[in-house]
Amino acid sequence: MPEIVEKVKDKVKHVVDAVKPNKDKDEAGGQSAPQEGEQAVTSPTDGTSQKAEAIEEKKANPSDKNQSDQGADKDGPSKSALKKQAKEAEKAKKKAEQAARREAEEQAKAKAEAEEPDCAAERYGKLPLHQSQSRPNRKRADISTLSAQNDGDHVLIRARIQTSRAQGSKMVFLNLRQRQDTVQALLQVTDNTVSKQMVKWAAGLQDESIVLVFGTVTKSPEPIKSATVDDIEIHIGELWLIAGLEDRLPFSLDDASRSETAPEIEGQFSRVLLDTRLNNRIVDLRTQTNQAIFKLQHAIGDLFREYLNGNGFIEIHSPKLQGAATESGASVFKVGYFKGSAFLAQSPQLAKQMAIAADFERVYEIGPVFRAEDSNTHRHLTEFIGLDLEMVIEEHYHEVRELLDGMFKTIFRGLREKYAKEIAVVGRQFEAEEFKWREGEEGTLTLTFKQAVDLLVEDGVSREILDDINTENERRLGRLVKAKYDTDYFIIDKFPLELRPFYTMPDPEDPTLSNSYDFFMRGEEILSGAQRIHDPVFLAEQMRAKGVDPDSMKGYLDGFRMGCPPHGGGGIGLERVLMLFLKLNNIRRASLFPRDPKRLEP
Repeated sequence: MPEIVEKVKDKVKHVVDAVKPNKDKDEAGGQSAPQEGEQAVTSPTDGTSQKAEAIEEKKANPSDKNQSDQGADKDGPSKSALKKQAKEAEKAKKKAEQAARREAEEQAKAKAEAEEPDCAAERYGKLPLHQSQSRPNRKRADISTLSAQNDGDHVLIRARIQTSRAQGSKMVFLNLRQRQDTVQALLQVTDNTVSKQMVKWAAGLQDESIVLVFGTVTKSPEPIKSATVDDIEIHIGELWLIAGLEDRLPFSLDDASRSETAPEIEGQFSRVLLDTRLNNRIVDLRTQTNQAIFKLQHAIGDLFREYLNGNGFIEIHSPKLQGAATESGASVFKVGYFKGSAFLAQSPQLAKQMAIAADFERVYEIGPVFRAEDSNTHRHLTEFIGLDLEMVIEEHYHEVRELLDGMFKTIFRGLREKYAKEIAVVGRQFEAEEFKWREGEEGTLTLTFKQAVDLLVEDGVSREILDDINTENERRLGRLVKAKYDTDYFIIDKFPLELRPFYTMPDPEDPTLSNSYDFFMRGEEILSGAQRIHDPVFLAEQMRAKGVDPDSMKGYLDGFRMGCPPHGGGGIGLERVLMLFLKLNNIRRASLFPRDPKRLEP
């Protein structure tokens, strides 16, 4: 302590010495000798005659006053300025004394704390690098399974710190997160168990740090609004850091989780833009919303498989490197292939059809699809996940259309019944009307292409521009259908043949039309399908008509020359289905690491 007092004295002396020279200079200036041309000051005992003489002299030399004033300015500041400087010096002195006193107190406090024994030293800290050194088989708890029924249980939890909040030096609250589930934990100073040092260390841990917590489940007297598991609290006994952060977070997860419709309030939170999210996708994917989105994406794939497996399909895996384009050279990626070239598959279309020719009867595939289209829109990607299927037709291509319809309705019901929690989590950030589809005896709304065009014409769209229905008019049609039929899901059948690929079967009664269909959700296409041409001669003719050389696809045609049954199928964009079901408004939000014309990373 004496050393600290001496330091305080030295600091005060330094401040006073810095001010004193100015004061001494001011005092010396105030006592300066009369300047040349000035009259000496007479004593009060001098006679009135002397005063009169002085007055007369001033009249005779009016410049003497100015010289006197200049001399006073030159000699130093006025008395009021000196007083002001003295006050400032005193103020600086007191401020320095207070700062030195505070510093001394803090040093003394820190020294005392350092010397105070830490009763919790063996219950917290950073763990050594995990190299699978041991396997003690301690059971770990899953936050989502905990409830008030576990009151009093001791649990071991690995989780991230979503947020932390210290209250004084003896208490800190941690919000622990596993995937989309959170629980509140409390660390509080207690005799011989939790120390102030432990609380201070815990309060300094960064958000998103990964920790191992051992604690006791305690029933909460009232719901905890900040946690998804709201009826309990974990009272921490041990706290270990598994992995910390080396850099600052690019944005807070709270900001990244706010409703898209919430107004941005300056100083309270910042809106996280989509590009910022995608540039820092790993952090963005940690939000509860994104955890729910990709659990729902998994569910769609799972329900797709389950339905088709139950209807006699088998899953296949086709190559993504092909010797020729499946549709048109303008929309394929050409890559070097040893001494030649290859193309990334636009779809597993050719492989599916060859599998049918090989008597697989019913096949499906879930895999990547590549499209070299420079489309920078809310619904296009250059790589996406395709859900494709193909099946033999017994009598009519509507067999395929009806099976696809049944599959979609099974997926919709499965999402609603099994994943209501995840849908609700996403809905808090992306507010939308619940997705609707017809479930009664009337069945799914099905329009012909002509009927769809007529609806648009009735709404004021010129028939002349409706040879094809573009994106804008698709969405317009979706609004019209919703208003008239109260459904977000519908089918359009019998598209013009010129709009479809070379392998599409023409309508038997009107060769300008085709046995093809598209499925729509919220006014946007999610599936395109048709009956395929299975006759090799007719198929070669249609290929030439579309500008495709049959010789360039000899392996594909050879399968049909060996005899192939009538068949049909369709291709679905997984990300688009997910985007439209949840109304995420941009397909990039439904893709784990999206690829578009401007993005190849991360």
